[in-house]
Amino acid sequence: MTPVDQLRELIRSARRAVVFTGAGISTESGIPDFRSPGGIWTRFKPIDYQDFVSSVEARRETWRRKIETDKSMTVAEPNRGHLAVAALVRRGVVSHVITQNIDGLHQRSGIPAEQVIELHGNATYAKCLECGQRHEIGPIKAAFASDETLPICDACESDLVKTATISFGQAMPEAEMRRAEAATLECDLFIAVGSSLVVYPAAGFPVVAKRNGAKLAIVNREATDLDDMADLVVNAEIGPTLGGAVGLN
Repeated sequence: MTPVDQLRELIRSARRAVVFTGAGISTESGIPDFRSPGGIWTRFKPIDYQDFVSSVEARRETWRRKIETDKSMTVAEPNRGHLAVAALVRRGVVSHVITQNIDGLHQRSGIPAEQVIELHGNATYAKCLECGQRHEIGPIKAAFASDETLPICDACESDLVKTATISFGQAMPEAEMRRAEAATLECDLFIAVGSSLVVYPAAGFPVVAKRNGAKLAIVNREATDLDDMADLVVNAEIGPTLGGAVGLN
């Protein structure tokens, strides 16, 4: 039985599965992994949350990098891996998708937003850190590209407007962490996809699932530190693997 067949059988036997995704599922859509060679974190030191809050220049540099990363993110489309996960959600096999990704491709693949738990936030829109007002990215980027004008919140006039992502030094979102833990504890199959499983606390969820009695499948191009505890490890391209297991043409 091939690894794809084994994954298919695990999915068929599951009553309530959870899919956990990392950057690897989106690299097949052309979005570079921040940590991989050529990724933004190999070229620039990450900007700490407190620096963003306290420094106008740090805020400007954050938006400069946002414009750079959006060159790949805004043209990316959901790939076969995203579509396979969406098919499992539609079939009622997968209750939730817990993701470390900030690209919004799971929602664009057709998964209802309420079933996507974004641990690291979302880069497709911005929020005011003072009042929580949502801001669309397009007008911010257009104004900034002209003369590096920082966005000002039209609700409270604060200039602490940043993409709705979790920065280094910023607290993890409590509500999303609680939802992710609840979904993990309720599942009987946990499928980790495209994650190196080294960024905690997010990477702790596969361990929680396994210790709670769920089956654990890991689909990633490279080995991970959690492979030894998994029921199935597939080191292969994600789109063909998930697509084959789900039966997508």
